[in-house]
Amino acid sequence: MTALLDEDQSMFRDAVHRFLAERAPVAGLRQLRDTNDATGFDRALWKEMAELGCAGVLIPDNFGGTQFGFVGAGLVAQAIGRHLSVTPMVSSAVAATTALLKGGSLGQQQRWLPAIASGEAVLTVALDERSRHAPFHVAAVAAPDGADYRLSGTKLNVLDGHVADALIVSARITGDVESREGIAAFLVDGSLPGLSIERTVRVDSHNAATVTFSNVRVPAAALLTQASGAEILDSALSASRAVLAAELLGIAEEAFERTLNYLREREQFGVKIGTFQALQHRAAHLFCEIELVRSAVFRALQALDAADTDAERYVLLAKAKAGEVARLATNEAIQMHGGIGMTDEFDIGFFMKRARAAGETFGDSYFCADRFAEFSGY
Repeated sequence: MTALLDEDQSMFRDAVHRFLAERAPVAGLRQLRDTNDATGFDRALWKEMAELGCAGVLIPDNFGGTQFGFVGAGLVAQAIGRHLSVTPMVSSAVAATTALLKGGSLGQQQRWLPAIASGEAVLTVALDERSRHAPFHVAAVAAPDGADYRLSGTKLNVLDGHVADALIVSARITGDVESREGIAAFLVDGSLPGLSIERTVRVDSHNAATVTFSNVRVPAAALLTQASGAEILDSALSASRAVLAAELLGIAEEAFERTLNYLREREQFGVKIGTFQALQHRAAHLFCEIELVRSAVFRALQALDAADTDAERYVLLAKAKAGEVARLATNEAIQMHGGIGMTDEFDIGFFMKRARAAGETFGDSYFCADRFAEFSGY
């Protein structure tokens, strides 16, 4: 995203890109995977990113953040996509932060937002209960217990759940299991008795967790009360989808750029394969698709910053298109690299895996297109 950035945004983008290129390239992801790192990301690196303003990009300055908005968060995510840097950006700096800003009390915000902004604490959201994204299918129950609540249920694919200091959990107080009504959001300490967390390593070598609540007692003060549970979920998911779309844009851009470089260098029959018309046509088509994604992503991030009433529609469009094009870009990259593209020693396969996982997270292209159609009256 280069168009329509002001000077501060351009400087921020360039600083993050340089930092990640030097400190968190694809080789870092490979090392985390090969060593089966217990945390799944470099905490010291994340704190350095926090010093750059990445962890607090959505957090107001009175809570220690940089308040650079969703465009700023998208610029960070785009750079992350280009370098496949492993961070808790989506889980903590976007999803959990947005949920706290939307529904958290002043006390909850004062306790956690400065810690998120500094990189000292990692929070996440625990929403999904099915293998496919269905955020309002909530069977987890929050049963009153005097002044407190007892949480029971299981959450799947909780990003960075195994290292989270606290989780924002959706649970049902009333209503049918598929209803938007009757959902509440709770801020749950990750060390409470009865809370079981099982780390799961995803295909892209990023980490998530299965979190089981077995009659976990949480105080009434854990309830996020400044908005309904459904409104909190809507805000956290829209923010996360927009930022994931920006990351998918970065993945597509980098895969495309690496492929073009390969086409310029690789020779067959005594000529550069980039001179083959069939490959030129495929590259031209992909270039146009990536430009469409760039426009859609930037518009969605701007709409969120402006609190546009149509922001969710723009976000769904961006996530659907970005997931589709990142899949196309990485497929084409593998094919046009030929046999070497299929090897683990060559980095391009990591982009394909990340594109698949990020595309599925919080709703794949089909989910987002369906929701967009609903918003449009179909």
